Amino acid sequence: MKLKNRVSLITGSGRGIGRAMALAFAAEGATVFVNDIDARESSGTCELIKKEGGSCFAVTADVGNLDEVKEMFDYVLKTSGRIDILVNNAAILRDKTLHNMETSQHWDDVIRINLTGVFYCCREAITNMRSNNYGRIINMASVIGICGNFGQTAYSASKAGVIGFTKSLAHEGASRNITVNAIAPGFIETEMLKDIPDGVKEKIIARIPAGRLGSTSDIASLALFLASGDASYITGQVYGVNGGYLMP
Repeated sequence: MKLKNRVSLITGSGRGIGRAMALAFAAEGATVFVNDIDARESSGTCELIKKEGGSCFAVTADVGNLDEVKEMFDYVLKTSGRIDILVNNAAILRDKTLHNMETSQHWDDVIRINLTGVFYCCREAITNMRSNNYGRIINMASVIGICGNFGQTAYSASKAGVIGFTKSLAHEGASRNITVNAIAPGFIETEMLKDIPDGVKEKIIARIPAGRLGSTSDIASLALFLASGDASYITGQVYGVNGGYLMP
């Protein structure tokens, strides 16, 4: 088993990509701490993991709230004694063109969850990982953080920030056997896409050489690899999983 006896925390894993990663990690032997801001969602993921015989703990926290993040990591460390794998997956969308942002709240909310939340969680995890001389950090970026998109200035800025943060932290962690990588998904079939009209979705698919939207398992399989010992010499990288939508 690729992650046997490893302790992992996956933020925003109550559903979608996060849930797929939690299930994949647990199937490979990891103890998974499932985080979500919605306790029902995190409990639901844990129930699925336990049905398959996996080890799981649900923990409710807003990653954009420093006090709640500290409490979450205290719980992880008190329960398992260490953290080996951190996946920063929690994120929100608040699409709006810049000239329609009448207050800064829209911007602040997106940056707080998508970027500051990554900073909070990594800062809490890195001390324990340095002490153990081992760590795997995976940050979820986005194709939009690379190429931008209409009406997504805040989201794009937050995800571009995640990419820069990832590369810098990779420099800091390398000497302590801590790898830090990012995954930049393209258009994946999740709750985030459910409100897109069929006509718009068809236009998106027409621009994807693979001819389809991505699945959550497409992301989970890569995350599993990056979290494993197989990826010990890979750090500071950004992996696009987009069916060819963007080929830099």
